[in-house]
Amino acid sequence: MKSDFRVVRRSEGPPLEAFQALFEVLDEPLALCDGSMRLQAANPPFVRFCTVHGTTPEGMVAGMVQTLSQEPSLVPEDGDSSDVEVPLPGRRCVLLTVARRGDTVAVRGRLEPGRLMVAERALLEQARTEGVLLDLSRSVAEASGEEELVAAVARGVKELFPSRTFCIRIVDARTCGLTSLYAEGRLKDGAHEPLVLKRSAVARTHLEMARLPPDRVTVAREVPLIFTGTALGVSAPLVASGQLFGAINMEYPEGLEADVSHDERVLLQLANQVAVAVRNAKLIDELTFVRKYLEDLLERANALILVANRDRQVVVFNQALVALTGFTKEEVLGKDVFAFIPEDEHLRFGAMLSAAMRGERVNSFETRLRSRDREVRVAFATSHMLTTQGEVEGVIAIGQDITVVKELEKRIIHAEKLASIGQLAASVVHEINNPMTAVAAYAESLLMNARLRPNSTSEQDKLKKIRESSDRILRFTRDLVSYARPAREKPEHVPLESILDQAVGYCEHVVAHAKVAVERDYTPLPPISAVRTNLVQVFVNLITNACHAMAAGGKVVLSTERDGEDAVVRVSDTGTGIDPKHLSHIFDPFFTTKEEGKGTGLGLSIVQGIVESHGGRITVDSTLGQGTVFILRLPLAKP
Repeated sequence: MKSDFRVVRRSEGPPLEAFQALFEVLDEPLALCDGSMRLQAANPPFVRFCTVHGTTPEGMVAGMVQTLSQEPSLVPEDGDSSDVEVPLPGRRCVLLTVARRGDTVAVRGRLEPGRLMVAERALLEQARTEGVLLDLSRSVAEASGEEELVAAVARGVKELFPSRTFCIRIVDARTCGLTSLYAEGRLKDGAHEPLVLKRSAVARTHLEMARLPPDRVTVAREVPLIFTGTALGVSAPLVASGQLFGAINMEYPEGLEADVSHDERVLLQLANQVAVAVRNAKLIDELTFVRKYLEDLLERANALILVANRDRQVVVFNQALVALTGFTKEEVLGKDVFAFIPEDEHLRFGAMLSAAMRGERVNSFETRLRSRDREVRVAFATSHMLTTQGEVEGVIAIGQDITVVKELEKRIIHAEKLASIGQLAASVVHEINNPMTAVAAYAESLLMNARLRPNSTSEQDKLKKIRESSDRILRFTRDLVSYARPAREKPEHVPLESILDQAVGYCEHVVAHAKVAVERDYTPLPPISAVRTNLVQVFVNLITNACHAMAAGGKVVLSTERDGEDAVVRVSDTGTGIDPKHLSHIFDPFFTTKEEGKGTGLGLSIVQGIVESHGGRITVDSTLGQGTVFILRLPLAKP
């Protein structure tokens, strides 16, 4: 027999057809080689035989060839057979029977009785375990939360270890507080806490016990049983990246036979997979929470927050902007930000946006935004957002509504103009008073002389009209100066009727111009404590608004009555009424239903402020086409 045997993976020639049927039905391990000891074919039992011994058919044949080359006497002659002991790794040997028939060499593996069956069962169990672990790995990866993850692990444990009781506990990695618990069996009272870990498992996982709270995690040489009716148990901590995420305890009911060492190895393998999955799930939960928290922070912030990407598309439009503009998120998100900027602002806004995209900060940028029914003025501070690569991916603008501020600036400028005009009017009043006083005095003198002459009735009537007109002008100028003079801040006891009459006197020209009538319906009342000039201003505003709301021939009714300790004043008109949708806004600053230039929108807000400063309140009742009633309740003065 030649000693230079060569082994190859499956010879180029096909296996002998004569042995094909035999291979399909034979239960014992069998392989076929050619005359040069090159492997031709191996049946499934021979493959399993080699796997049990930690090698392959090719490796088994190679070991056999090496042994035969060292012991030529063992090489069988044609028609003979011999037993060959083949060494394996780990100082183990396996016995093969080699037989030659012409150019074909048959190699048969020999096992002790029952060894092959046990080995095959072990291989099948290993394959089943690997399959379950693979399925479990997919399930925990697809779990959307901790609850689903624990349920998937429980299914895997049931399949791997049938008839056992087990407990899965998941804890918070920072506090070690229990977050999830699943038990298959009846737990002993108080057994779920604290978490007891086996000392050898802690050492193997390199877990730093000094960083764990001792009241929730302890270490012992053996883990105590936590289920009732069990005799033996194994456990495995869930550790990933040096952090503890829980533990799996598995226990055996009394009388159950099992390979405990094998179960512990599989449980540790399972625990490693589960720990990584729990860590990933908790990281995802934390990231989701942080993202949701930041989204809520932006959404509910008491500031205008607008974010646009590099394509100028709006990606964030918070609730403050929704309330300010009246546009819904569906109408804004994904749209070009320029669609919400007035056209005459595009150039300035585009320059600011370009600067921000280049990474420049803009601390204060004022512009206008379109809203559903008007334009609003806003002031933004902008900053850029960067990608993980450091590139600018968008602009975030945080700002505030300055519409009211801008309106107030206009009103202040207008008020300064009115103050200048008031000073001029005071000078004019002074210049008017002197000649009008002379006119009134001379008219009175002429009237006295006319009364002494007979047949001077006509002349007397004319002189009376001159005197009355002069007195009216003097009274008006005197009231105008009094109205314009700063009010005394200290309240005084004043009759409400005199305040109403004084206000009507101020509004004579408005009433005459509107061609309406004023009716008074007073009920005798005790005095009220008030700053007279301020309350006069209240009723001047209300009477003036009533006159503006009526056509010629209308009527303003002023009525008073007592209700307990309050004086109730009603100022009603027969005008057009107020639209119900405007009723809730009529006391808002700068809100007006009058045409542009005919109303400031401040009158009723000032009225409300004065009434409330007197401890009272004002309400309104209006019906379209029938008129409006303003109802004021003012506290009566204390004796």
